[in-house]
Amino acid sequence: MTINVLFEDNHLISIIKPNGVPVQKDSSNDDDLQSLLKDYLKKKYSKPGNVFLAIVHRLDRPVGGVMVFAKTSKAASRLSDQIRKGLWKKTYLAIVDGVPEKEEGTLKDYLLKDRDTNTVSVVEKGTQDSKEALLDYKVLKTQGSRSILEIDLKTGRSHQIRVQLSSRGMPIVNDHRYNPHHERGKDIALWSNSLEIVHPVTNKKIFFEANYPECFNKLMKI
Repeated sequence: MTINVLFEDNHLISIIKPNGVPVQKDSSNDDDLQSLLKDYLKKKYSKPGNVFLAIVHRLDRPVGGVMVFAKTSKAASRLSDQIRKGLWKKTYLAIVDGVPEKEEGTLKDYLLKDRDTNTVSVVEKGTQDSKEALLDYKVLKTQGSRSILEIDLKTGRSHQIRVQLSSRGMPIVNDHRYNPHHERGKDIALWSNSLEIVHPVTNKKIFFEANYPECFNKLMKI
């Protein structure tokens, strides 16, 4: 797999994650992004032994787009701290089956993950082990029964965007878990479009962006 690098220095690397590739090794034993990147860095810099590369955030396996990995333990610690403090700004693009009532808005829910089935559901506030989920959305285009949304993600819960939209009758196109009308074998129409972080050493803001794949235009019939 070709590694599409957006930015790299001694402290971090930003890449475009392909759809369908797990971020970390899982029970499928398929190639995972962390291992592939370690191999890429090992070969690029002729490094002996193990290569340090820390996962500081994740994307669901079906989802592609911008990601950042830490190349040192110091960078990993500082980037993780930024996430806990809500300093990262993440935007996604999603094509949904449905048209929102409002052109833009905020979605707030409480989500509960079933680890046995690896599915997430919206539950009542106060439900044990539930977590608050918050996002803002804006409609960029509507065509027929589909809409393309820009999502400003405020919290990073598992399957958050997919579940929050599906619970409102707007499941993401080709989401095999939360859209009963998905097409088998097709990529989910959810994309990590941009990411703004603070560099862990220079303290300067860095902005990364990855254009959505061509299949988005086909799904919207543009």
